[in-house]
Amino acid sequence: MQNTGEKKAITRNIVLTGFTSFFTDVSSEMIYPLLQAFVSMIMVSKKALLGPILGIIEGVAESTASLLKVFFGYYSDKIQNRKTPAIAGYSTSALAKFLLLLSSFGWYFVLLARLFDRVGKGIRTAPRDALISESTPKESQGKAFGFHRGMDFAGATLGALICFFLVLQFMDPITKTLKDLNSFYTLFLISIIPAFIGVIFLFFIKEKKLQIVQTAKNQKPKPNLNIRQYDKNLQIFFLAQLIFTLGNSSNQFLLLRSMNLGHALPTVILMYLIFNLSTSLLSTGFGSLSDRIGRKKLLIAGYGLYAVVYIAFGFISHKTNSLLWFFWPLYGIYYAMTEGIEKAFVSDIAPKDSKATALGFYHTIVGIGLLPASIIAGILFSLIPSAPFLFGGAMAFVTVIILCFFVKKND
Repeated sequence: MQNTGEKKAITRNIVLTGFTSFFTDVSSEMIYPLLQAFVSMIMVSKKALLGPILGIIEGVAESTASLLKVFFGYYSDKIQNRKTPAIAGYSTSALAKFLLLLSSFGWYFVLLARLFDRVGKGIRTAPRDALISESTPKESQGKAFGFHRGMDFAGATLGALICFFLVLQFMDPITKTLKDLNSFYTLFLISIIPAFIGVIFLFFIKEKKLQIVQTAKNQKPKPNLNIRQYDKNLQIFFLAQLIFTLGNSSNQFLLLRSMNLGHALPTVILMYLIFNLSTSLLSTGFGSLSDRIGRKKLLIAGYGLYAVVYIAFGFISHKTNSLLWFFWPLYGIYYAMTEGIEKAFVSDIAPKDSKATALGFYHTIVGIGLLPASIIAGILFSLIPSAPFLFGGAMAFVTVIILCFFVKKND
């Protein structure tokens, strides 16, 4: 019987959404490791502003777009449709990449491209996560979300690998980065192809009819936007996520830190590839483990590991920069232990008729914290390059304390 249940965890819809995420991340991760180098080339005469500008780009894009997640989660619950918002969101992100081709006019086009890419994510994320939850038996939610995140990071691994080989073709042997802006634009154009391939898979998804209790006069209950009426454990978890996010700045700062410690761009991309690979290989396993031992234990271990990795990034020097080969995959293990499991945790205790809304709240709360997080990291990086990583580690330890003593739900 156990095997039958496990087979049901990875349904047709889970596989299709997995392939969508796979190809979307192939596209995204062909670009993402290059952004800090790309912005650096655009701002060649204003290097001192690089940290703050990266913080603004990542913070505004992530935070502004995340405000859409709760709205489209609510909208998805209200219209009882997951597929249409998901298609619209993935298509918006694919089209946003064309804006990068205008970046020679100024760094604000990078901001616009990232903003609309994240707007697409804001539209699709909560409906897609609700679709995954509703396509999976309750006892296998962790495995399903873990599998989906594994496909995400498998695509990210392939994207980073493609990026690595393309960078080698266009690299300037003296500067150890790409030769010129045209080299970046070539890679951006290639990345658009897998983005649109990913959208195609969504058209083959078959949505289940949502079974929601009807009220008087055949009216469906409205999704609940009052977060104070949610389970107390969920409210505390949302607070913990906000605190954690304040120290969880963009991965662009980890990439920038790695280059500043003496590694060339191709080497940093390889480290980033290994990070994605470790997450991809372990996400499904950790998701399944959370189904058996509970979500809370793994989340506490994951945030603790994050704290260790971030503090290590702060203390590593030029002489010890080879340690980055060890801490980048550890960072991937943190992702495997938390990313899918956080969504499964929210899905477990969200109101049945407000599942996408609750998932939208989760993503929005995280997004709200990303703007100050990235701006704080940008300012700290300009002052002391190790400071944002020490700050991030401290915030992670605070999150661990909150989960240990104030969140009672453990399954």
